[in-house]
Amino acid sequence: MARRKKRVEREIQPDPQCNSKQIAKFINYIMQGGKKETAQRIVYDAFDMIRNKTKTDPLEVFSRAIKNVSPLLEVRSRRVGGANYQIPFPVRGDRKFTLSSRWIIEAARSKKGKCMAEKLFLELMDASKNQGWAVKKKEDTHRMAEANKAFAHFARFAR
Repeated sequence: MARRKKRVEREIQPDPQCNSKQIAKFINYIMQGGKKETAQRIVYDAFDMIRNKTKTDPLEVFSRAIKNVSPLLEVRSRRVGGANYQIPFPVRGDRKFTLSSRWIIEAARSKKGKCMAEKLFLELMDASKNQGWAVKKKEDTHRMAEANKAFAHFARFAR
């Protein structure tokens, strides 16, 4: 069986305003249809709302929100002897950021009646206080992993 080629990981440039690679990645996740300036405006407007309404550092709120939403365990489906099992696996660092960002953005997009910057502001504030839809999603993921802990011994067969 031939091995696949190594994935070429491109170096991402830090965002212009905050000089942070994490925020640059977050902006890229928000971006739709290649409209990066629109995505930047959404994130920076949400950060301005955090700065003005709560008088706290937006980077601190952002990092706390990401930390609160980041999952420690996730389940992966594995076929063993004709049956599918949900096997709990620890989550790697880069995937933690990806999942938490995805859940925060998904939660913000699911809200109705406000502009995206305001919805993102509300979801980041909720996540930084350990509440909201994204935190609930993390807890559900942990609960699922906890419920399937009995199948953890199948993990050694998984890649």
